[in-house]
Amino acid sequence: MLALAEFGRYAAKIATKFSRVVTADCISPAIPRGRFSATTARDQNERNRFGMTQLHEIDVAFDFRTDAGGKDPDSHSATLRRYHRLLWSKCLPDGTPFALEDMRSKGYLTHRSERGELQLSSDTVLRTFSALKRMQPIVSQIPLFEREDALHRGYTIGGMMFFPAKKIDGKQTINQSRGTNRRIEDRFDLTLECIRRHYVGMSSPLSEDLARYGTYFSLFADFQNYIDFFLLQDLVTLDYSAIRFWAPFSDFSCSPFPSDLDAYRQYRTKMLDWIEARNQRIAIHCHSHEEMPHNI
Repeated sequence: MLALAEFGRYAAKIATKFSRVVTADCISPAIPRGRFSATTARDQNERNRFGMTQLHEIDVAFDFRTDAGGKDPDSHSATLRRYHRLLWSKCLPDGTPFALEDMRSKGYLTHRSERGELQLSSDTVLRTFSALKRMQPIVSQIPLFEREDALHRGYTIGGMMFFPAKKIDGKQTINQSRGTNRRIEDRFDLTLECIRRHYVGMSSPLSEDLARYGTYFSLFADFQNYIDFFLLQDLVTLDYSAIRFWAPFSDFSCSPFPSDLDAYRQYRTKMLDWIEARNQRIAIHCHSHEEMPHNI
C-alpha cells in the first residue's frame, strides 16, 4: 500500500511536475510539463463536459451504503453512480471521449458513440466470503468490529469497478459470470488475471464471457491502458505483466477460498490494503486531474 508520507509528498509536488493539454475533443492523458490553459471559454466547456471541474467533490472515504436505503449500493446509491460518471467520463487511449450518460430508463450508465451503445453498471470488488456457509468456521473467528470495518472500507469508491451490464445472446454478464464461476468466486484479483489473459490471447475461466464483450475491451486497446484507465495500477506489477494476487495463485488449479484463518487474514489484508491504495490514487487523480506514477 502507498505510504502516507509518500502520498503527501507526491500530492505537494504534483502541481509543478505535471500538466494537462486540452484538445478539441477531450482532455488528454497526463503528460510531463507542457501547456495548460483553463482561461478560454472552450477549454472550460471541455472541462465541464467531462466533469473535470467536479472531480474534487469525490470523497474517497464515503461509504455508499449510507445512501442506498438498505439495498445494494451498486444499484441504489446515487452517489456511487455519480462518482462512476465523473471518474470514467474521460478520454480513451486513442483520444476519443468516453462520455457516460445517466439514462436510468435504460440502465445504470450509458455510453453512446459511433462505436455503438454500451450500458454499464457498478460492481463491488470486496469479497469477504462472509455470506458463504462453507467459510463460516473461518470468518466467524474475525471480530464483528473488524468485519464491519472491512465493509466500510470496501464500500468506498476504491472498492468499486465498472463493467458492461447488458446480456449478450441471453448469457451471463461479466459480473454474473465472475460471481458464479467456481474458479473465480467473485474475487477481483482473479477476474483481473482473466482480463489480462484476454488481452494477450490466453485462455482463462472467463474466456468466453470476456470474448462476448470484446468490443468493450477493445476500447482500451491493451491491458496496460485498461489498468491505467481504471486506476488499477496497484494490483499489477511495474511492467503490467502479472497480477499482485491476494492469495497464492497456481494457474486457477487451486481453490479460490483461503484454507484457514491465517490464510484468510492474509488474503483479507491484501485486499483491503489494495482498496486503500486505489482510494489514494483516485484522490490524487481527482484533486490534480493527473495520474499517479505507477506504484509510486
